[in-house]
Formats: sequence, structure tokens, C-alpha cells
Amino acid sequence: MKKIEAIIRHFKLEDVKSALDEQGVRGMTVTEVRGFGRQKGHTEMYRGTEYTVDLVPKLKLEIAVAESAVQDVIDTLVQAARTGQVGDGKIFVSELTQTVRIRTGEVDGDAI
Repeated sequence: MKKIEAIIRHFKLEDVKSALDEQGVRGMTVTEVRGFGRQKGHTEMYRGTEYTVDLVPKLKLEIAVAESAVQDVIDTLVQAARTGQVGDGKIFVSELTQTVRIRTGEVDGDAI
């Protein structure tokens, strides 16, 4: 099993959720986060004063999937979240050693 973490733009959430639902992904965790990558933030004007926004607001999705579904989920995320502009986000994949559904005690693949 793998854990996929994707950092995406706020306005792409509905597109991503719909695409993942069509892919058969039934659960995810969404967290509002702030950060920066190569873009190092940007400048904005407020009441005639320029200021730097160096931590850009994004969404972090966390999705647990079977190893056989990882590449399909990654491809779906890339297609649904891409705008072609700097700051579209990143995808991280890590190993899940164990998953337990608290309510039933089911483990690993059955817990997803």
C-alpha cells in the first residue's frame, strides 16, 4: 500500500475530486496548507502598497491506495490539477506499512 500526497491549487479541488471518484478512489483527506517552491511566492498590491506573499496557500490531499493503483491515481491527479502555470503543485508517494480502520479493526487493503 502507498500513501499519495498531492499539493494542489484551491480551485482545482472539485476537478480532482471528480476525476479521482471516476477512478474509483473513495476517500481522501484534504488540508489547507501554505508554502513555497521554486516560485518563492509573489508580490501583490494592497491599498497602494506592494508587499510580498512568500507562503502561498494550497491544498494538500492525502490518499491511501493499493500499490497496483498508484500510477493510475498519479496520472489522474496530474491531468486534473494541471494548469500549465508555475505553482501547480507536487505529488509525493510513500510506503504505508499498516492501515487500520478504527471502527471495525480491519487492516491494510480492507481498511481502505
